Amino acid sequence: MKGIFIAGMGAFALIATVPFIDDVPGVAAFWSSSSVVAQNIQNQPQLQLRLEAQKQVVTKDQQGKQKVAWQALQGKAVVQPGDILRYTLSGENKSDRPIKNLTLNQPIPQGMMYVLKSANMSNKDAKITYSIDGGRSFVDNPTIKVTLPGGKVETKPAPATAYTHIRLQLPSVAAKTTVQATYQTQVR
Repeated sequence: MKGIFIAGMGAFALIATVPFIDDVPGVAAFWSSSSVVAQNIQNQPQLQLRLEAQKQVVTKDQQGKQKVAWQALQGKAVVQPGDILRYTLSGENKSDRPIKNLTLNQPIPQGMMYVLKSANMSNKDAKITYSIDGGRSFVDNPTIKVTLPGGKVETKPAPATAYTHIRLQLPSVAAKTTVQATYQTQVR
């Protein structure tokens, strides 16, 4: 199987009420664990964001049992169709004040498919929602309408291939703390 070079895997985080979008030009910068600091115009608390990617590596031990490990992706990484990548988004509140009503939108990179039910947050008060329309709307469980033979229309859960964004909403990030989210994608 021929390898795929993921070159346009920029990712960004959009912070509610903060006009901030960080443009990541390519995989090398993306997978080098770069950090950005987001701060709104009114000098509100600072949030440092870090996005890292890891590739799932499945091996067998001496008894033949499968073992799953995660290998950090750096530089010009090459992945194959079917490979699973885990993204870890960390947000560190570097200020002495809490950050209220934080919203982070993460796009599913082109050439990737979201792994259903893989999103998790370290903050138990956080809410995770999903978009299947390019980030225009977000819901807990996206659905699609399917026309069955005979013309009947049914609502069904959206397939993994339809997911375009993940939204992470946190009511508060305490001062001098870090919150973390993870989610997985699969190379198409």
